[in-house]
Amino acid sequence: MTRATATNNKWRRRSRQEWQAAIARFAESGLGVEPFCAREGLSESTFRRWRSLLGEPSTQCAAPAMERIGFVDAGTLKLGGTGRLELRLDLGEGVILHLSRG
Repeated sequence: MTRATATNNKWRRRSRQEWQAAIARFAESGLGVEPFCAREGLSESTFRRWRSLLGEPSTQCAAPAMERIGFVDAGTLKLGGTGRLELRLDLGEGVILHLSRG
């Protein structure tokens, strides 16, 4: 998949590899999107779109790994029982799933 980009009012298609190289240069440049795109002759909106599609090399490596906890056996539930059942799952980042029966 390629996209056209303006350079001196002349549209030029860039390959996926060219966009990956531009995103890598951006990550190393220390510049903001606007000054980088002006320096490289890139459309800001197209650059932002490709950056969201391909990701930024520095953010891919810096993302913290999720802790894997594994399966937790809660035992079996009696389907015909009349007792109260409450289940509370803390999904992280303040999200709690609370299920109750009875």
